[in-house]
Amino acid sequence: MEHTHDANAYYVPHHSRWPFLGSIALFTLMIGVANWFNGNPWGQTVFFVGLGAVLLVLGNWFGDVIAESLQGKYNAQVDSSFRMGMMWFIFSEVMFFAAFFGALFYARNFALPWLSGEGDGALTNQYLWSGFSAGWPSNGPSEIGGHFRTIPAWGLPLINTLLLLSSGVTITIAHHALRAGHRGKLLFWLGATILFGAAFLYFQATEYHHAYTELNLTLGSGIYGSTFFMLTGFHGMHVTLGAIMLSVIWLRCTRGHFSKDHHFAFEAVAWYWHFVDVVWLGLFLFVYVL
Repeated sequence: MEHTHDANAYYVPHHSRWPFLGSIALFTLMIGVANWFNGNPWGQTVFFVGLGAVLLVLGNWFGDVIAESLQGKYNAQVDSSFRMGMMWFIFSEVMFFAAFFGALFYARNFALPWLSGEGDGALTNQYLWSGFSAGWPSNGPSEIGGHFRTIPAWGLPLINTLLLLSSGVTITIAHHALRAGHRGKLLFWLGATILFGAAFLYFQATEYHHAYTELNLTLGSGIYGSTFFMLTGFHGMHVTLGAIMLSVIWLRCTRGHFSKDHHFAFEAVAWYWHFVDVVWLGLFLFVYVL
């Protein structure tokens, strides 16, 4: 990020249409995905239209920000605002995943034991689900979704864990290379990070295909299936977003957009990628291992 000559001037952007268009695109996307999941045939089409609109808005919006940065319109105060904004964004992502981890914890440690008659759930078991015996993984009372098998932790999930841990190392090396002014090393290790992310997504897609076609483990496989795919699916979406951002940063590095002293865009994406790594470690432990 380049800085303006006037350190006291705070750049105020012109009126932008992207927030308005972005809200419409997000609304379209959510209408689509809600109807798709509820079996409406037009929901999938609306979802992809909304997704394309979101990507188009983001591409143009960030393009404007990059252009303003290269024109030297941002100073240290703006840089501080960007950093605070990214920190709050990652905090919101932490809360997002905390909600799903909380749902997993509540289902395993409270809801299922109560339904099976433990503690305060004696009457619930007697009058609602008599004879139900809790266990994990569970498809819940009434065998919702039918019988299924789980994915072993020490196969593809372990490989994906090693891939993401390795990607955390490579992006750190790339950051040090950027600060040292070693452009070739920077591009190599940043490219390696992108390849690790792409490999992760490939193996996760393979795992999902195996789960649906051979293990009968689907989003409808009771409480285990829903929490499994919500947690791993949203994480995969974040890895996809992170890989796209890394690719954009790699292209910007080839064009010399960053210097060793001013490269917040690179740092922001690195923060996000490390966050994705940490979330996966929690997923691997609480979803696959325990």
